[in-house]
Order: sequence, then C-alpha cells, then structure tokens
Amino acid sequence: MEISVFSDPIALGHQAGKIGAQLIRSAIQSQGFANIILATGTSQFETLKQLLQEKQVDWSRVTVFHLDEYIGIPITHRASFRKYLKERFFDQVNVKAYHLIDGEHNPEQECKRLSGIIERHPIDVAFVGIGENGHLAFNDPPADFHTIEPYIIVELDEACRMQQLGEGWFPDLASVPKRAISMSIQQIMGSKNIICSVPDLRKAHAVKACLEGEISPMHPASILQNHGSCWIFLDSSSSSLLSGR
Repeated sequence: MEISVFSDPIALGHQAGKIGAQLIRSAIQSQGFANIILATGTSQFETLKQLLQEKQVDWSRVTVFHLDEYIGIPITHRASFRKYLKERFFDQVNVKAYHLIDGEHNPEQECKRLSGIIERHPIDVAFVGIGENGHLAFNDPPADFHTIEPYIIVELDEACRMQQLGEGWFPDLASVPKRAISMSIQQIMGSKNIICSVPDLRKAHAVKACLEGEISPMHPASILQNHGSCWIFLDSSSSSLLSGR
C-alpha cells in the first residue's frame, strides 16, 4: 500500500487519474484490453475528470464495471450512480462496454447477472474511495470479508445514509434508501491494481482507522492494507489525523 498526500482535492485527483491511466494503458499494451471498476460520489469528481483528460488511453478497449447502486431508485434520480457515471463519464468517451447495476428490479437476479459477467472479466484497475464510516463500496461495518460472491445485497447503516444526505444527494434521511447492491470486498480485493481517492476532512477519522488501525470488518477499507498493489491518494485534510502528518 502506497500513500500519497496532496495539498487539495484537485491535485489529489490529478495524480490519481494519471496513475490510474498509466495502469490502464499498461494493461492494454500487455493484453490488448483492460477491465476497470469506477467509483462514484463527490470524492471521485477530480479523479474522473483527470481520467477523461488522459488522451493516450484507448477507451474502445476498456470494459467498465461500477461499485454499487441503491435498490429502488430510478436512473433518473439525482442520486443514482448509473446517472452519475453516464453523465460524468460514459457520455464523454466511447468505451468497449460498460455494465451498470440496475437497482430498480429484482436485486437477487441482478446480482446473479452481474456476477456472471464480471467473473469473465478479471479486473486490472479498480478506482475506489473510503466512506465516512470506513466503508468500501457499500460494504458498511461490519463488512463481510469472506463471501466470494462478486455482487451482494447490503443494508446501509445510518452513518452511511447520513453521508449521502450530507453530500446533498437526498432532501432528508427518510429519502435515503436502506438497501443497495454492492460489489463485495473479495471482488474488489481481487483487482490487480487499486486506486483509492479520499479527499476531505470528514474522512479523516475513517482514514486513520483504516490505514493505521488493525484490519477489521468494523473498518471495512482497512482490508486494503493487505493488497499488494494499492495506491492511496489523500489531501491535507483527509490525512490530518495520520501519524507524522
């Protein structure tokens, strides 16, 4: 695990996007294609912007998956992660294929459908973040570190739902869904490379717990300490509680 700290979210996203693009290009050069995972949320704005500016990536050779989606909200909802990615990424570049999570219909069938697809697409680069409660994707504490199912149905805890409210995606807590489809911890950890972008002071406690504490399901993103090729990108605020910072 390699940790880098930058002065602000823009600088953080710039470098995260550049390193991520290098890894995607490397995969394409070595095997002719790349399979990646994209994260969503406010923490990913600058990283995605930088990825789109990387002109030397042949996106026509890239297949994209994403981490999670609420159960029960339509793609037209402002909080929909499908909407987020279509507007901020897929409308800007022509990728080989993308496989979005549909949370509007039978969630068990959707998990099965997506699991069958991603099992045929080993992931080269996963872009992720860390939630205020330490979650990785929507794997809230205590996270399931053991399931080998690629996509699972999860219950969202109040801290997670409060984060979504605080970021402005919903008008009130009652409007935030209580369930979601999430990529599992084991599926994320199976990625060859992980790029983790975590800006903002509100993430500082989670960053310290996950990067300096013991590896525990109570701090889901702490599992990243076990990954052999993981880059963590922080800004001065999110890193402010780390030892020696």
